[in-house]
Amino acid sequence: MDRRDFISRVGVSALAPDLARGTRLRQRTRRREDRQDTYRNPVYDYVFPDPDVLRVDGTYYAYGTYHPWKPGVGPDRELVPVLRSPNLVDWTPVGPAFEEEPPWSQYRGLWAPGVGRLDGRTALYYSDSEFGADNPGIGVATAPDPAGPFEPRGGLFRSERIGVPNSIDPMLFVRDGTPYLFWGSHRGIYGVRLAGDGLSVAGDTFQIAGRGVEAPYVVERGGYFYFFGSRGTCCAGAESTYYVVVGRSETLRGPYRNRAGKRLTLADATGTTILEGGERFLAPGHCAVVRDERGGWWMLYHAYVAGNAWVGDTPRRVLMLDRIRWENGWPVVGEDGTPSATGRVPPVEG
Repeated sequence: MDRRDFISRVGVSALAPDLARGTRLRQRTRRREDRQDTYRNPVYDYVFPDPDVLRVDGTYYAYGTYHPWKPGVGPDRELVPVLRSPNLVDWTPVGPAFEEEPPWSQYRGLWAPGVGRLDGRTALYYSDSEFGADNPGIGVATAPDPAGPFEPRGGLFRSERIGVPNSIDPMLFVRDGTPYLFWGSHRGIYGVRLAGDGLSVAGDTFQIAGRGVEAPYVVERGGYFYFFGSRGTCCAGAESTYYVVVGRSETLRGPYRNRAGKRLTLADATGTTILEGGERFLAPGHCAVVRDERGGWWMLYHAYVAGNAWVGDTPRRVLMLDRIRWENGWPVVGEDGTPSATGRVPPVEG
């Protein structure tokens, strides 16, 4: 007797419980597989603002801001916290970038690190500043291991020497072995060529965007250079207004233009908005861009969870992840331009 004859003789109703159990089992298996393949934002539900990210030998490293928000209030955080992940989703702390404050530092905050690989070692650039600092600057450190600890290598420059006010938020861009640094906060975004070892300035500064934007990030794709930046306010909890904008250029030095074709150095020009707050996540910004092993594009950034925007007196900016899609030569991020609640886990080396 074959299976069809058996079913026709005993009736489907007699097998319904077993069939239902099988269906439920398959549904549970699919849900379990879906859980393994998907993630929920935030991917690191702790204070971790101003991230940069680096992929080394299939492992991702994220670096965040150190900031004792108010003197004497709460425990001090690590001196540039470092996280490690196999997939951009599951993050584990691996220690501070610095075991003690770099001797060159003269302010309370080690903000917004920018990282990259030069000559087989990791170079880390950090903002030495605090709110109201009159002469902030950018320092540099190196380490053979991307997890650190990093050896301070002194200062790259301060605002007064380089001629750029509010010199913070560094980002390292390396093209054909030549390193460039981009930086700036609300007083213009600038770039400069560095020496081959990344430890000193080797060229003249050039401007790529005007006032009102900060936290630059530059990537190259499809014959264009894309500048990502953040506008608005970052640090007022749920009242923050941060959002991410983009422009692009056919050359690294610009001119960068928004989607309407306006140069970003013009007084009334802003980048094209690609990510802003929604109901669940507020004030997304200060992004970093990284590619996975298959060439997919991803954005790490910080944002606030609605209803949970503070830890004591410290703004609770948590680590977020979204895929970058490209449509007609422009990046698209999140759910209709707002942070995604869930997403597919990036592919990993198998």
